[in-house]
Amino acid sequence: MSRTIAIVEDDPDQRENYREALKSHGYDVHLYRNRPEALRAFSHRLPDLVILDIMLENEMDGGFDLCRELRAMSSDLPIIFLTARNSDIDRVSGLRLDAWDYLTKPVNLEFLVVRVNSLFRIADTLHAPDDESEKLTIGPLELNQSTMSVRWNGLPVNLTLTEFWLVEALARRPGHVKTYDALMQVTRQSYVEKNTINGYVRRIRNKFKQVDPSFNMIQTVFGIGYRWQGE
Repeated sequence: MSRTIAIVEDDPDQRENYREALKSHGYDVHLYRNRPEALRAFSHRLPDLVILDIMLENEMDGGFDLCRELRAMSSDLPIIFLTARNSDIDRVSGLRLDAWDYLTKPVNLEFLVVRVNSLFRIADTLHAPDDESEKLTIGPLELNQSTMSVRWNGLPVNLTLTEFWLVEALARRPGHVKTYDALMQVTRQSYVEKNTINGYVRRIRNKFKQVDPSFNMIQTVFGIGYRWQGE
């Protein structure tokens, strides 16, 4: 059975262009003009991946609202924002809602297909059976690369996919500095600013502190990047 992709976009020409590009690679694509129309469909069945514009007809932040509603339905549904809004504030807002990617218009259609293929591979990894060989233990930190899950002192830490990648990159080499440029690559996103990385790290720290108030393993190297504290 082919994978289903939902595109929520109020511009009919763009909707059709995206659909044709994805259909040519074997995907089953469903189109929606606005948030209410998409929600009615999603209440019956969720697609395998969703592509959202932010501005949807008369709703300036309709895509953000729809992303929140989708996250309430599924914590691991791949969601891509595809929008003309390219400010750092919008980008950070989208990623804080646990979108898996944030692309800006105009987008190269082949690049869009590549990103979709990549996110499906990641989703497959998330749902793969647990494999002990994919577990990494660094002191009290446990990383499971198959399920993209994290434990600290035996307690689960609820990280998003991007947050997991950042923790894994930092913790694999304790004491070594990961520069901003290196961490930008870790996020697998097409474009990300230093402030976005700082925001990710701030949220990661807060999530670890929820299970261990004394957590201080991620150290800031001012102007350069971050490192996981060595022994």
